[in-house]
Amino acid sequence: MKTVSTTPFQDQKPGTSGLRKKVPVFQQQNYVENFIQSVFDSLEGFEGQTLVIGGDGRFFNREVIQIAIKMASANGFGRVLVGQGGILSTPAASNVIRKNKAFGGLILSASHNPGGPNEDFGIKYNTGNGGPAPEKVTEAIYARTKVIETYTICETPDVDLDKIGRVEVGSMDVEVIDSVADYAALMEELFDFAAIKAMIAGGFRLAFDAMHAVTGPYAKEILERRLGAAEGSVKNFVPLEDFGGHHPDPNLVHAKELYDLMMSDDAPDFGAASDGDGDRNLIIGKGIFVTPSDSLAMLAANAHLAPAYAGGLKGIARSMPTSRAADRVAEKLGIKAYETPTGWKFFGNLLDAGLVTICGEESAGTGSDHVREKDGLWAVLLWLNILAVRRESVKAIAEAHWTEYGRNFYARHDYEDVDTQAANGLVAELREKLDRLAGTSVQGMTIAAADDFSYLDPVDGSTSANQGIRILFEGGSRIVYRLSGTGTSGATLRVYIERFEPDAAKHDVPTPDALADLITAADEIAGIRAMTGRNEPSVIT
Repeated sequence: MKTVSTTPFQDQKPGTSGLRKKVPVFQQQNYVENFIQSVFDSLEGFEGQTLVIGGDGRFFNREVIQIAIKMASANGFGRVLVGQGGILSTPAASNVIRKNKAFGGLILSASHNPGGPNEDFGIKYNTGNGGPAPEKVTEAIYARTKVIETYTICETPDVDLDKIGRVEVGSMDVEVIDSVADYAALMEELFDFAAIKAMIAGGFRLAFDAMHAVTGPYAKEILERRLGAAEGSVKNFVPLEDFGGHHPDPNLVHAKELYDLMMSDDAPDFGAASDGDGDRNLIIGKGIFVTPSDSLAMLAANAHLAPAYAGGLKGIARSMPTSRAADRVAEKLGIKAYETPTGWKFFGNLLDAGLVTICGEESAGTGSDHVREKDGLWAVLLWLNILAVRRESVKAIAEAHWTEYGRNFYARHDYEDVDTQAANGLVAELREKLDRLAGTSVQGMTIAAADDFSYLDPVDGSTSANQGIRILFEGGSRIVYRLSGTGTSGATLRVYIERFEPDAAKHDVPTPDALADLITAADEIAGIRAMTGRNEPSVIT
């Protein structure tokens, strides 16, 4: 063991998504060590405890894992559990933490961002509940990074990450575990695998695009080996350091090949994809794309068909930008619906308190109380369980849901890598005129109210302000503006556009047509083109 002198670095504050930068930034001398030591220095009571380490397999994953193992040993952890090959999806890591009552975990990922020598990398700390560190912990880590002077590391050979088994690093045990086994076993407990297997044996076809990301081994084991899907149903299943040169974000732009297949004459019955670290999902039926917001509502309405949720739901939570489709499901079920800021930590509080069972974000993240992270493959399996019981197509289930609950036409427009100053200026100007918007008319629609969303956490009493600007129209339509912090360069302006249509006779209108006036209004209200120089969004979902 040795103590190394270092110098502090001024950097971004790590949020619930952790610290994300380009790989060359992490490769700077002492950069990784400084951050990991700052994490350990901000924690108490971990002497002799268990730490879980794993990542999504992106470039630099293995090197950072070796550093983390040696530093955990030098700082007094008693045991490290690390996924074979350094692989652990984010929801699988949450499960390992919870199952083993670990003190916490280091998850190495930049989620859905690209990977490679000059692309993105990230590190985040999850607490003993399996969920992202709360703000008080990330604030302490950030403060520590600015004053750190030394770090401690064990001088020992690297661990063979590819060999399952136990070794010693200093006085600490390191156990390389099967990355998939615990997670697959949990899924078998939650869902009716026999019913899904019988449906597949009866000719049901599926296509899952793992995007050369972390869910490949999980989907291969569960969907093909355990459930009997035809070999080749899981595509791009080998995790690659650069995700095969692709962007591992399961949306209609980056999963276009899957979308085209599902819209073709030879489409299988069900299509899905997951992202870089396995916490997001894309759901496409034969001839129909299911928006993440609709997917959350439909999963909640049908969750009782899966064994784990047969007793009903305690509540439903959604992030504020997510469409309000799930709210009407909660109302019909007689349970509470919670509207939170974006960020899984807010769901974690509600889940830990037993207030909700299912939660989701419009950015393709859905999950339940089985872990404390969103879980892409979980959502896929719940859809398959519902399909196996109802024996209807995805399209039939969606249309029946809209008929019963009404349809929320919904789209998200992402303006990526916008000049940060311009993006901040746009939001500042919007905030300044919020009080003057109510009662005015835009594109023939009257604005009923406008605000900057603030959340009072019912569990810990904390307040989170400035969580997104909401423009609420008479009749239930709305526009939401929010700056996202998931990128590593520039700013991403997200604009969420929603219209509620109760009349089933109008549900077949194409979404762009249904939202056309709101899309125009969104630009008119915020001056997006004038402020950013962008004539159209980078991505529409």
